[in-house]
Amino acid sequence: MEDLSHLKFTHHEEWIDIKGDEIIVGITDFAQSKLGDIVHVELPEPDEHPYDIEDALGVIESLSESIEFHAPVPGIITAINANLLSRPELINSSPFEDGWILRIKPDDISSLDDLLDIVEYEAFLPEEDDE
Repeated sequence: MEDLSHLKFTHHEEWIDIKGDEIIVGITDFAQSKLGDIVHVELPEPDEHPYDIEDALGVIESLSESIEFHAPVPGIITAINANLLSRPELINSSPFEDGWILRIKPDDISSLDDLLDIVEYEAFLPEEDDE
């Protein structure tokens, strides 16, 4: 299992990786496995439009359901993973690397302090059934 201790997490199943004054955002392995085969991703355009915390940024669709993903912090989207438009299954096969969704420049990097660390995130996850 890869080391995720440097990441932050939300209650909406997004992960956040801090890269300088920007963050990379994706959905967690747990979220992608709950969704199943991802077949379509709707992404916002990078622009100067500021998003507020928990604003819906786009949609991830699987064969069984669709979910919105949200802004984990207030900020501006600086880049999207355009590979997901033609290969949304990257979220399933590589949620923490090739399946990243977008980059955001936060209004205030200290707003990340309110997010979950790996220990808090794992405690938030439901217990696995042994059956």
